[in-house]
Amino acid sequence: MTSETARALALDRGVFHSWSAQANGPTFVLAGGSGTRVWDYEGREYLDFSSQLVNVNIGYGHPKVVEAIRSQAETLATIGPSTVNLARGEAAERILAKAGPGFEKVFFTNGGADANENAIRMARIVTGRDKILSRYRSYHGNTGAAIVATGDWRRIPNEYARGHVHFFGPYSYRSEFWAETEAEECERALHHLERVVEAEGAGSIAGILLEGIPGTAGVLVPPPGYLAGVRELCDRHGIVLILDEVMSGFGRAGEWFSWQSERTAPEGVVPDIVTFAKGVNSGYVPVGGVLPAAHIARHFDENVFPGGLTYSGHPLAAASIVAALDAMTEEGVVDNAREVGAEHIGPGLAALAARHDVIGEVRGLGVFWAVELVADRATKEPVPAATIARLKALLLDRGVIPFAADNRIHVVPPCVVTGEEVATFLAAFDAALAAL
Repeated sequence: MTSETARALALDRGVFHSWSAQANGPTFVLAGGSGTRVWDYEGREYLDFSSQLVNVNIGYGHPKVVEAIRSQAETLATIGPSTVNLARGEAAERILAKAGPGFEKVFFTNGGADANENAIRMARIVTGRDKILSRYRSYHGNTGAAIVATGDWRRIPNEYARGHVHFFGPYSYRSEFWAETEAEECERALHHLERVVEAEGAGSIAGILLEGIPGTAGVLVPPPGYLAGVRELCDRHGIVLILDEVMSGFGRAGEWFSWQSERTAPEGVVPDIVTFAKGVNSGYVPVGGVLPAAHIARHFDENVFPGGLTYSGHPLAAASIVAALDAMTEEGVVDNAREVGAEHIGPGLAALAARHDVIGEVRGLGVFWAVELVADRATKEPVPAATIARLKALLLDRGVIPFAADNRIHVVPPCVVTGEEVATFLAAFDAALAAL
């Protein structure tokens, strides 16, 4: 163990860590990174197929993003949100160009959770209603309303916010609706949502909040027709459709935003409000934001928006967004994510599923995939947590950092990943599955 590793571990005892019992803190120390790879102080290199928290879309240490942050820090390191700032305006311009017609403004936040908070706030103010509907299989962040909108276990000890109702979305592999086809799953999930809306009272519902593709919940790509059905339901009842693109946006699903994908919304669906973070600048500086469609934003032309943040549109974050989106455009990073998913990750994972009975299902698109592991393919019984822990350790031993969640391994490398790097990952994953 190097002195740097020992010092990092010793100092980490003073850090209070997220989502964990503090007696069992992390021991995996990293020192640096470039592209899709990171390394520790001992010099061991790892291929990162987790993108940390599925956010390092452009990869580590991109020189244009690093230089933009350095240059902005030398020019103007910080400024309040009530002051006009060129970097902030340019960041908004870049994001609006990727969102396409219908969007005119960006409200910048510190990350994805407070983006969802402010999207909920906008929906409630514009509609004059209170309730927010969201899926049980979802994650929207760890602040007051965002964590209660979340559907998984983390919601339960944090239910302090009001007016939240949950429903089941489509998940064909473990259907809540006894569906046998994707079309049945879509139709029945939409019927279930419509009944929830009716039972709650459509006139009481401000918004329906959906992840474009539920990420932490399992990379649940919506079946064709689902988003269009939700859009129609919202239009019929005057409900605001909020799409959380925090994880699924900016290349992750092979498009700038997942709702722009022919796979997720072949009918063409535009939400009323979009939230984003993570891939917009790959986490080089904390930032997120809200994209209200024009009819939402214009409500606040004469009405004060009762929300704000000290670091809204922070110039270092704004500069990193401009550089990241420009580089992703110039280097074809989003196209690469789409092509690598279709030509390398998808076929490669399908081949592994044919060889290993422990794989129950493979699903995804772009560089956003999940491998669901089961003890029995017939019953679909999930493998125990100990199996996932063992598999994660086996992958680390083979120089690969995985993203593990419940009974799944998520295959979520940076959008700049190459076919050769995918092949390296697949070989390590194959060997690790065999070693189980």
